[in-house]
Formats: sequence, structure tokens, C-alpha cells
Amino acid sequence: MSMERPSSPHPKTAQVRACEIPLVAGRTPVAMAFIIGVEGPSYRPPGACMIVWDDGHRTGTLSSGCIDQDIAAHAEAVAETGKAKCLRYGLGSPFLDLVLPCGGGLDILVVPPPKAEHLQNILADVAARRSFFLWLGLEGVLNEPSASAKLALTVLPDPRFLVFGKGPEAVAFTAMAAGAGYDTVLASPDEETLQRAPSASRRVHLTGPSSFTSLDLDAQTAGVLFFHDHDMETVILQWLLASNAFYIGAQGSHRAAARRLERLRAAGLGEDALQRLHGPIGVIPSARDARTLAASVLAEILGLATTVQ
Repeated sequence: MSMERPSSPHPKTAQVRACEIPLVAGRTPVAMAFIIGVEGPSYRPPGACMIVWDDGHRTGTLSSGCIDQDIAAHAEAVAETGKAKCLRYGLGSPFLDLVLPCGGGLDILVVPPPKAEHLQNILADVAARRSFFLWLGLEGVLNEPSASAKLALTVLPDPRFLVFGKGPEAVAFTAMAAGAGYDTVLASPDEETLQRAPSASRRVHLTGPSSFTSLDLDAQTAGVLFFHDHDMETVILQWLLASNAFYIGAQGSHRAAARRLERLRAAGLGEDALQRLHGPIGVIPSARDARTLAASVLAEILGLATTVQ
């Protein structure tokens, strides 16, 4: 049983990261389920997606597990009929036996997969780290505005990390960010540091400015420095501060941060650029070990990532 909602010429809007649309290159889903409305508390955000594959397996989750199996059953029906469904769970739901522990309400849209060309375009946008838009409605997943859309969804690239540094702090942060599933590049002048970070997406031996100017960087990238010897910082920070990276920070005490700013001023950077520089970094004051510092800095960056458009 499905509960249909009236169409609106002005659909709700939401923004998610690409990780919320867990498509896989080379595989075609049989159905996709999206959260298109939230009332009260919710475990997952509007725009979150669950993919159902032809072997019955699914990728992604729309709840803490309390309704995903039921959604998958509706997805199988959508795959057979080719007709989308709107479902309501929790508050105001006709499914009285399915209770959301959070006490809220969820509107779920289950649709057939996009056409092959549109699906390939979505995968290409994700691979190229491009933002893109999806309009979700009973017509399915559309790549252009529709008066019948129930949700207009902006999909942003996932955060990416460029880590510069030497020693245990750079290694610990790289391992933590990469372990959380983020694309993480480590650039270091020290071969031992590079060898100790096998989880990095890429490891770059820093020998001079030409070593890092070829690194990929976009508005969804965070650049963070972990050096005890600060000689290399100025040229790296000049490059980062000239970019559109959403976060730029460097390890060090308040005294080290003040000296860093003076070096950058002497190198010709203006106050507007310097205001973008974070330091001391992290949400835990005076972290005394590499793992605590890594967790502290990662929390700070991800907190800021939630505000990036």
C-alpha cells in the first residue's frame, strides 16, 4: 500500500553529498528509494538514497534498520510494475505495525532507476567531482526541473583531503580520514612518513613547489598541514590560500600560528586571505598525542563541511 502526496509546482529542496547516492559503476539498480520529507527527528537526511539491485541486495540506508526491509519490498514491486510509489512511515503512516523509534515521520519516494544515459551522467559527475541536480517525483529521477517534482536535490562532491606534513600527526590524520572513506592524499618530504600511510589514496613525495601544484584541488577540498619544522609552510599555504579550498589549516601553538601569519604577510598575502587560515587547528585545545589531534582536526573540518554549498 502506498500513500500518494499531491504534486507541487514548488518542490522542497535539499542538499546531500555524493556518498548519499550510492550508485556503482557497471551495475544497474532495479529501484531507488529516497527520503523526500522529514517530520520531526530523523536518523537520515532528506535526499538520502537506498539502491536495490537485481540480486535483492541493497546499498544505503534510510533508517536505523526499522523500515529498510519494508522499503525494499516496495522497491521490488516498483521494479516489476515500473510505477513509482510514495510511502509514509511514522507519524501519520498507514503502516501501524512499523514504528520509527525516533518518533518522527518520513516520506519515502521509490522509483525505477534513471534511463541508462542519465545514470551514466550521474556516475560521470560523481567521478569528476562535479555538483549536479536531481528532481525527484512520480516521474522518476529527472535531470531537469519538473512541476510534478516532490524534491529538488543538490548533490555535492564528498569532502576530500590534501594532507601535507611529516611525522606521526600527518600519518594519524591520513589514516583516520582515509579510514572514514574520504579521498585523502598525503604529500610529504619524508619517505618514511609516506611509507607509514598505505591507506592514502595517493602519496606524493614533496621536493618543491612543482610537487604539489599538480595536485587536484576544488571547493570541496580541505588542505591541512602537519609540520614541526615550518620552513616549507609558506609556499604551500600561499598555494592553498590562492585556491577555493573550503578549509585551510596548519598545526602549531598560538605562538607558532602568530609567527606563521607574519611570514605570510612578509610574503605578500593580505589580511582577507589570512582570515581563511585556521590555526591552532582542532576542536580539542592543546591535543597532546597524534591520534587525539587527528580526531580533533577531522571533527573541525567535517563540521565546516556541512556548511559548504
